[in-house]
Amino acid sequence: MNVRQISPAELAGIRADKPDALLLDVREEWEHRHASIPGSLLIPLGSLMTRAEEELPEHDRLVIVYCHHGIRSLQACAVLASMGYGNLCNLTGGIHRYSSDVDPSIPVY
Repeated sequence: MNVRQISPAELAGIRADKPDALLLDVREEWEHRHASIPGSLLIPLGSLMTRAEEELPEHDRLVIVYCHHGIRSLQACAVLASMGYGNLCNLTGGIHRYSSDVDPSIPVY
């Protein structure tokens, strides 16, 4: 699996340079309601295999995956890679680190 690990600061730069990149949140709905990165698409990890093809039809689009701390998002990247998605990034430290390093307006939990 070829997944690029990116820091929150790198994510901020990618979002500025590549506005068509998709930010994918693989946490649960209650977590997304509590804290999320603006503009992200929620598909909980448990639903990813059944919903990815419909909601992510472009297999070559840059998809940046995040969760709370970066563990579930790495699992999600493995799932997506097995489905033929080839342009994947995992946000190291997840939304928790993103809130600390980039956007403190996002609540931590």
